[in-house]
Amino acid sequence: MRWMRAFVFAAATLVAASWTAIPAQAQSGLRTEGDVAAARGTYEAEVPVNGQGEAERNGAFARALGQVLAKMSGDRAVTGRPGVGQELRNARNLVDSYDYRQDQGTSPSGAPTFRTTLIVRFDPEGVDGMAAVLGLPVWPQPRPKPVVWLAINDGSGPRLVGLQQANAVRPLLSRAQDRGYSLGLPTGNAAEQALVGAIWRQDTAAVARASSRYSPPMQLIGKLYRAKGGWTADWVFVDGGKVLSTWSTSDTDARRAMAGGADGTADALVKRYAKRGTAGPAGTYRVVFAGIRSTDDYLRLMGQLQKMAVVRRITPVRASGDTLELDLELISGLSGFRRMLGDDSPLVGGEGEPPVFRLK
Repeated sequence: MRWMRAFVFAAATLVAASWTAIPAQAQSGLRTEGDVAAARGTYEAEVPVNGQGEAERNGAFARALGQVLAKMSGDRAVTGRPGVGQELRNARNLVDSYDYRQDQGTSPSGAPTFRTTLIVRFDPEGVDGMAAVLGLPVWPQPRPKPVVWLAINDGSGPRLVGLQQANAVRPLLSRAQDRGYSLGLPTGNAAEQALVGAIWRQDTAAVARASSRYSPPMQLIGKLYRAKGGWTADWVFVDGGKVLSTWSTSDTDARRAMAGGADGTADALVKRYAKRGTAGPAGTYRVVFAGIRSTDDYLRLMGQLQKMAVVRRITPVRASGDTLELDLELISGLSGFRRMLGDDSPLVGGEGEPPVFRLK
């Protein structure tokens, strides 16, 4: 369709780049020779890097883990949650493997460009444990694939985006992938094209009836149009016939206005379906520590507690002999505290009420 080709050009839709794989450091055997390294799945992520040095790589590990946690939880602001930033600094301890990939593109002047990307695969069990300890919500798998009923009006009248025009909405589909789920498109046959008026009116009942042939019964209904020198998209997300959320996104760039549909959908799905971590409720807990016989022992204990992301605040209560009672404000309860201690912790025990830990 001429209108869609014009829109694709105007929106500068991404074009698939030629990829050249760079051999990974100590990663041979993970993939077949000639395969292109790429992140696949919830526990994998890709981040651009400026080089392959250790310091650059460790920083990239932290950014990649932030992406994974965002996909797991569905929370785009997950890295700002209590304790997460502290754990991101130790991301390298959760890495299973990694690869590098060099992406080749073209600059606006036509000159070739190259970008190095680090693909990181994390240990699922380790990431799950960390998320539980930090009390992060978990968006269960498998996740639904809502159908997008999007009409675009570039000035020549609204048109429905179907499967054949998938490249025109690549920013929307890609953003959904970044948020840890997928969006589908209708086939775009003549009967569905006739639905464009209902989409523009945001007639959710009519769209739901037309979408009954698809699974699941979830629809993201949107209209994208020029407004105030840029683009505006109005969205409605429907789950099982119930409107869960309505919102609008505006930007001078049609791609960014469009991508906002994926964010709003993810936020609505997470609010309805995400489950809180099982490590325990946040709160303040009385804890007793024994074996504190010197200043060095006290400093060792405080050092251990202060480096634990699950501990938000430490309040001394009472000291008697070699024991010290503290009130600990914890992100995910005592079970999360115990899980975070680890095998190399200087503390053992934890039985009783209140729990008593002993310094080795």
